[in-house]
Parts: sequence; structure tokens; C-alpha cells
Amino acid sequence: MKYLFRYPAIIVRAKAPWIALLALSLAVTLSEKAAAAKSDRPNIVFIFSDDHCQQALSAYDPTRISTPNMDRLAKEGMKFDRCYVTNAICGPSRAVIQTGKYSHINGFAVNGITFNGDQQTFPKLLQKAGYQTAVVGKWHLGSTPQGYDYFDVLVGQGPYYNPPMKTTDEKGEVVVREHTGYTTEIITEKALGWLKNDREEGEPFMLMYQHKAPHRNWEPAPKYLTWLDDVTIPEPETLYDNYETRASPAHNQAMEVKTHLTERDLKQTTPRNFTPDQLAQWNAAYGPKNEAYEKAKPYMSEKEIIQWKYQRYVKDYLRCVKSVDDGIGEVLDYLDDAGLADNTIVIYSSDQGWYLGEHGWFDKRWMYEESLKTPLLVRWPGKTEAGSVRDDIVTNLDFAETFLDIAGVSIPGDMQGASLVPLFEGKNPKNWRESFYYHYYEFPGGHSVARHYGVTNGKHKLISYYQTGEWELFDIEKDPNELNNVYSNPEYSSITKKLEKELSRLRKQYKVPEEDPDFAKMKAEARARNRRG
Repeated sequence: MKYLFRYPAIIVRAKAPWIALLALSLAVTLSEKAAAAKSDRPNIVFIFSDDHCQQALSAYDPTRISTPNMDRLAKEGMKFDRCYVTNAICGPSRAVIQTGKYSHINGFAVNGITFNGDQQTFPKLLQKAGYQTAVVGKWHLGSTPQGYDYFDVLVGQGPYYNPPMKTTDEKGEVVVREHTGYTTEIITEKALGWLKNDREEGEPFMLMYQHKAPHRNWEPAPKYLTWLDDVTIPEPETLYDNYETRASPAHNQAMEVKTHLTERDLKQTTPRNFTPDQLAQWNAAYGPKNEAYEKAKPYMSEKEIIQWKYQRYVKDYLRCVKSVDDGIGEVLDYLDDAGLADNTIVIYSSDQGWYLGEHGWFDKRWMYEESLKTPLLVRWPGKTEAGSVRDDIVTNLDFAETFLDIAGVSIPGDMQGASLVPLFEGKNPKNWRESFYYHYYEFPGGHSVARHYGVTNGKHKLISYYQTGEWELFDIEKDPNELNNVYSNPEYSSITKKLEKELSRLRKQYKVPEEDPDFAKMKAEARARNRRG
């Protein structure tokens, strides 16, 4: 028997043409409504960078750099001034975002281990709800991405130039492919390629577009190698901090601009993975600058050498940020040109903040403000008020729940954050968090930052260095640079007791175990798995 048209639950026989036409009309109407329902669900573009601090984004602080495309998100949407991270280090921050759970729950508390991709993650839940999912760029979780229809990610940390990237081939098998070019630009090209050519039009999508930059060692794109050469970047007030009142961990770290920047960091040695053209451009840019420094160095004071290192480091960092901003502009322009902007929420953030010389440091890890805070910009046409600013305490723990809520997907009860959608819509939810729990685990490890946990309410901050038994308390309103540890000051005894009680409450709420896992063993197991392939 021949059928003229087939639609779920509608099968029409050729012997009744008028019924066939009626059924065809009904089917088309239903199909159009189904397509409209799908297209009404917002698309999500989550733009993520690595180690980008608020003080290097001009919507937050215009003193060092202009970031017009990031600023565009702030002008057309919402800026959050107090977005805190649960654990200020690359991989753990990303695992928190995948799962909506603290590090001790999702199992990825330090770099160098392997994320358990078999567990519940928000992209898997979006997939089940009919979203197309993709991740492009930095992954840094030691595992093959799960929950993504498409992935093309850096192998490990990834270099700034000519990166190998992991994806799947035509047979669906995982392969590593080599690339030639500047990594930030390649990641942008791949994100745009998926948006333009690989996704299915009319279906809602979620794209995680994730940069390596501006992570150490801050290697700028060819077009920015000499940008800022004729500019002096302002020094932070605390560049020469002596940690006078701080606990011993602040004295024992290994992340000082004065002492711990390497020759590679300072571009006094040349990266080895360049093409001949890239090498020629690099040498033309840094060769004369390095020669001038070597001639002047014997006559420079210690302070002048610190100042030179600071300028070299910060300019290269800002040059890397500039390329990220350029790529964001390309993606925003595509969304406009393709008619997608009105139904696409664009979110920009980073895995944590960073030190641009504050306290004399580079890197992250601490619960101090510069690394605890990360940028968060949100543009959602029709939902977020253009140019609006929020100072609510929000966190990367909330991102997974927020993505699910945007998509109309139920938020699992075992996730530990809260959806930010009400805040995006300008509402003031009852019982929104008034305090925040932080926990850093990676010691011994890079930069020798001691393990610590703490609580902040945005006004005062209590930190426990639980391996040494030391404490710090800061009055952030009176001492925004966190130079004066007032933990032993009797004038703050009531505040200390209140925060100690809140810290205990939060540790119970988030089910934090009393003892840390054996991270050395976990890292050794991950290395063994990698050797086995």
C-alpha cells in the first residue's frame, strides 16, 4: 500500500486525496510549531579564557587595556562585580563548571589528575534535552570530553603557536591533528567553523568557546608583538608588598615578579616550536628589546630591574588578552550577521583571576581578591538590562545550573550551586547566598601556595591555612588591598567568631571531608594511565 506522506501518528492512504491534503496541512503546521518551539529555546555561547583577571578587562578597569568586544557584552548586558571561584586553578575550575559541584565532590581538586567524565555533567543533560553541544579550545581535564556532539580541544595545556588538538575523525575515532598558526586565532576559527558549517540550523545549541590565553608564558600573536612598546603600564600599589602582617604562606610562595619569572616568561629565550616565518617575526620584535635591556642591566638598580620585569611580563599578558578580545568580536559579529544574536545568550568568564603585580606576584591560587574574583559578563537580549551591574555573590559553581535553567532543563538536586537566571532578569531572589566557601588544595605544587580554605561575605574574609594552623582575617571594606591581617586584633573578635561559625556551617553544607585525598597517589595513577595510552 502506497503512502503519500508520513508523519508521527499520521499515515494517509492515496485513496482519500482530500484527507491526504488535510493531513498534509496539519502535519506541516505541527512541524512548523515543533521547529518554532525548538528555535525559541535560547542558544548558549559560553566564552571562557584562562587566567584573565578583572583588572585586565576595561569594563572593570580601563587603566591598562581597552577590550572593546568584551566591553560590548557589558554595555549590551550585565556585569557581575563579585563572581568568586571555588578553587583558583585551571582544571579544577573547569571541573566545577562541568558538574556544578565543589572539587571534593567532582573528584578533580588539583591539576595533573584525570577528570571522571562518566559522572553527571551539564552538557550531557543538555544533549538529552535536544541541544547540540560543542566545546572548542582548552579542555585541560586529562580526559576525552563527554556530552559533546563535537569537540576539538588542545592537548594538555597547549602551546600558543602551532597546537596539536584532539577531535574525532569521520569514523568517530579520537585523533590528534597538528595545526599551524596562532592558537587563539585557531580556536576562534574552529568555533566559527562549527557555528557556520557543522551545527544543524534551527536546533538550539550550546557552544563552549575556550581560550588558552592569557595563561603563562604569555606569547603574543605576531600582530601584537610590538604593541605597547611605547607605553608604560601603571604599577599596582602593592608591587613591593613585604607581607608584614600576613601568615607564613604569603612569605613562602614562589610567584614573585622579582624572583620567579623565568627567562622564557621574560622572552629572553625563544620558543622552539615556531615555523621559520614565526621565528623571524619573533626575533625582529624581541631581539632589539632584549639587547637594549642587556646593555642597560649592569647599571640598573634592583628596583629598576623589577620594574623592567614587570613591564615585560604585563605587556605580554595584555597582548594575549587583546587577541582573545579580537576573537570575541568575530563571534559576536557572526551572531549578528546570522540573525542569531536575539535568541542567543553570550556569557564571558575565566577560570579564575590573576595577579598583575599585586603583592609583587603573578599567577593565581590564593583566596585574595585578585585571584578569587573572575570576570562575568552576560548578554541576553530581552532578559538582561543593557549596562546593568550586579554585586551579588555569584560563583562558577552556579554556571552548570544556569545553563540548564536557560534551556528549561530541570536542575539535579545534587548540584551545589544555584541558577543565575533570576539575577540575569533583574530579580532579587530571597535567600540568595550572603557568604562563600573557598578551598585550594595543590600543595606541594607549582608556586608553593599552601593549602587553605576560607569564607567571605564580601566585607570580611577569614582564611585558614590548615596545614600550618595559621589564620588570616581581612576587613575588605577598610583594607581592599588585604595588607593588614587583623585576625589577632581584639576589635574584630566578634567578626572572627561569626565567620568561624559560618565557615563551619558551609563546610557541613557542602559535605567537605576533614582530610584531603592523597593527591600524590592520584597524580601517579594519572601518569601511569597516560603512559599506557
